[in-house]
Amino acid sequence: MTAAVAIGGLWHRYGERVAIQDLTLDVSVGGVVGFLGPNGSGKSTLFRLLSTLVPVQEGTIRILDRDVGDKMDEVRGLLGVVFQSPSLDRKLTAYENIAFQGELMGLGRRELSSRIEELSTWFRIREHLSERTEKLSGGLKRRVELVKGLLHEPDVLLLDEPSTGLDPVSRLELWQCLEKLRVERGTTVLLTTHLLDEAEKCDRIAIMDQGRLVAWDSPQVLRGETGECVLELEGEDLESIGNWIFDELGERGVVVGNRLRYLVRECDDRFWSLQQALVLRCRSVRMGRPGLEDVFFAKTGKAYTAV
Repeated sequence: MTAAVAIGGLWHRYGERVAIQDLTLDVSVGGVVGFLGPNGSGKSTLFRLLSTLVPVQEGTIRILDRDVGDKMDEVRGLLGVVFQSPSLDRKLTAYENIAFQGELMGLGRRELSSRIEELSTWFRIREHLSERTEKLSGGLKRRVELVKGLLHEPDVLLLDEPSTGLDPVSRLELWQCLEKLRVERGTTVLLTTHLLDEAEKCDRIAIMDQGRLVAWDSPQVLRGETGECVLELEGEDLESIGNWIFDELGERGVVVGNRLRYLVRECDDRFWSLQQALVLRCRSVRMGRPGLEDVFFAKTGKAYTAV
């Protein structure tokens, strides 16, 4: 089966700075894929390349077997794009914003009316179509943006930091919409995010750091590869605790906020031999399963920071 998106040997530079380094991966049709990484990891550059906003310098990007360089117009017809920055005219109503997008896409009056009726019902914004978008909540604005991006029934939907500015309820509603798209329409969804919990909802995750692809698989597989447990310590002086553990075991942890974390194999009993001493030195000692922040640390040797 043709991949929805096929990226091969992709490089991109801004002058001397390398933004993307030799990126290669294939996205299956109907998948929900997240590109996860801190600011500066190359996610935004990749989004611009996928959405044809900037030309490919080196390597290839194919959308449903169309090369984005050779068949840009065809590719754009296959894509729905929702940018991180709002693209709505605040003084126009939701309906006017959507209809204007339909005119730009060349939809006829009857088809446009039918699509707005269908999608506004689907995304539960019918009763808000006559309202100016400046009056809408962040979640409603995001749904209007989604309707705009889906008017021409794209095969691939690109979302740049889709949860930006959304409250928890609106984020949940957004993901319900994406799941509905995938299940009922077979739409392939690619999104960029710096949020770990958002990436956990994806079928597969591409973890990026400084333009490099450092991990590519399902969240479950990636977590399983890092280690079986995470030892998490809290205390008054994490630096001294970390130095003591290093002197005892030769292991370095990673500081995340006010916590010191170690990836631990259950068969590795060295940490368990320190259990009593750790309880005395630390305010709290917890064991748990690895998360994506542990995956990032295992692949890069650095703590994950969203900014």
